[in-house]
Amino acid sequence: MPGMSSLLKPLIQLVLVACIGFGLGGCVTTRVPMATSSPWQVVDLNTDANPLDVAFTSADHGFLVGSNRLILETNDGGSSWNERSLDLPDEENFRLLSIAFEGDDGWIAGQPGLLMHTTDGGQNWTRLFLDTKLPGEPYLITALGPDSAELATNVGAVYRTRDGGGSWEAKVSDAAGAVRDLRRGADGSYVSVSSLGNFYATWTPGQDVWQVHQRVSSQRLQSIGYQPDGNLWMVARGAQIRLNDTAEDFESWSKPIIPITNGYGYMDMAWSKDGAIWAGGGNGTLLVSRDGGDSWERDPESRQAPTNFNRFVFNDSQGQEHAFLLGERGLMLHWTAVS
Repeated sequence: MPGMSSLLKPLIQLVLVACIGFGLGGCVTTRVPMATSSPWQVVDLNTDANPLDVAFTSADHGFLVGSNRLILETNDGGSSWNERSLDLPDEENFRLLSIAFEGDDGWIAGQPGLLMHTTDGGQNWTRLFLDTKLPGEPYLITALGPDSAELATNVGAVYRTRDGGGSWEAKVSDAAGAVRDLRRGADGSYVSVSSLGNFYATWTPGQDVWQVHQRVSSQRLQSIGYQPDGNLWMVARGAQIRLNDTAEDFESWSKPIIPITNGYGYMDMAWSKDGAIWAGGGNGTLLVSRDGGDSWERDPESRQAPTNFNRFVFNDSQGQEHAFLLGERGLMLHWTAVS
């Protein structure tokens, strides 16, 4: 019998390794059921560029911007898009990162060193030349009203203009350092993830400097943002989701939520008006939870989009909810559910 045991032991080990490998590769995926319907529809923009941001001037009219100088315009709420162009030097390959409107007053921020302004709903754009001493590159623009906007850079510098970009007032005396992700809350606060994902930082209007916070676990942070109630959420490598318990305590977090393990991480999260939580990521990963994160379903429409989902865009314009999940190489999802 000892001889038989010695023969069976390697075989058992091999079977265990195979089972573990199969589980990590796809078995766990089956534990998350498929939703019976989807509020999303795949949109192919017929471009190799990556869509990076979307903003609307009205319920039907808006713009989409992205890499390789991509700018598109819609007049039907985002169902179809038409090419537009900007008066920019041909020799520079601009990456249009952020677009924002407050009525007809709009802004585009991009890299390298790009800031553009419109006062007529995007019919005409004027390029504003930034101070060469600006800390970092334009990263996020927020429209605040006629000729007013707030600009944040990729090192966490924050500036405000009230005269159409003629002059800018620094809101932070010391930048946060290189960031991989930066978001603005409804109250004007900001949260960022360091370029290495080893810490996150917060800034509230009135503070002189960013407040640094250590990550919750050994997993590097991927992205961080605001829940509808002002609390934070974070996504870390290893497909870990955590929710902030209170808006006043930026270091109080839930236990990790790991709804699915399929080898692909999450890149972004968002809350729809009906209270559902959405998580998107690599290889068409799109999950939804309708009970605060306790249980999850896979979205069936995302399987039709072979892309990596990088960012949700949810916003309202004149009572109309616009929502998009931006992927790569011209692919994205458009929210089509009736609001």
